[in-house]
Amino acid sequence: MTKSIYPVLFATIFVFTLSGCLHLKDTNDTLFQSSTITALFERVYEGDTTYGELKTHGDFGIGTFDGIDGEMVALDGNFYQIKADGKAYPVDDEMRTPFAVVKFFESDKTISLEKSLDMRRLTAYIDRQLPSENIFYAVRIDGIFSYVKVRSVTGQQKPYPPFSEVIKNQSVFELHDVKGTVVGFRFPEYINGINVPGYHFHFITEDRKAGGHVLEFEVRNGKAEADFTNKFYMVLPNREDFYKANLNRDKLLDMEKEKAE
Repeated sequence: MTKSIYPVLFATIFVFTLSGCLHLKDTNDTLFQSSTITALFERVYEGDTTYGELKTHGDFGIGTFDGIDGEMVALDGNFYQIKADGKAYPVDDEMRTPFAVVKFFESDKTISLEKSLDMRRLTAYIDRQLPSENIFYAVRIDGIFSYVKVRSVTGQQKPYPPFSEVIKNQSVFELHDVKGTVVGFRFPEYINGINVPGYHFHFITEDRKAGGHVLEFEVRNGKAEADFTNKFYMVLPNREDFYKANLNRDKLLDMEKEKAE
């Protein structure tokens, strides 16, 4: 494709539908994603999707903002921007995202948490309760957290630095004995490059005043809920920086993932 040709493919939509015997909900039960995680690693920091549009696809989710200005948390239909100061701010519909994942959350599985678990042990425990490693899950964890370690980043200006450099300058916050909610998703291994395989979590406090991208946590008591879906809908950016980005970077993606986490 030459630089002068910009066909309708620039509004490409991918729909992945997996069929099988699992009892999943209606056809509107779809995970929606704007852009790819690899594009974000390739400095595609500006987006086409507005938050007003994003809200039509889900009331629960995670993402970021133009210039990767902080972390997004969507919970119960309310969208928040966790800036580099660690504080949560309401999101205007006109704001845009270069990367986000949302879904209308409807729990298919509830797991009571009766003992203290850190993030590694809890995700392993959730995995044992899920019907398959090959479909998509939205995951919500409500409770009292003995400890939560979160991060956020400052918005970037052009010329944009590499994502790994942005993360080196991240702001890290530690919260203790706090009520709140972990919001996130579990993606299958084969999705590598489109999203990060495994769990990706953001956090927000019960008073909706603070949060960020989760690095670690320990939940003392509460519950975890999983929303199963076999439908994945992705819209790619209609932007020249996305068209020119080198997205075939499996090894580099693994390196960036390690730095980001």
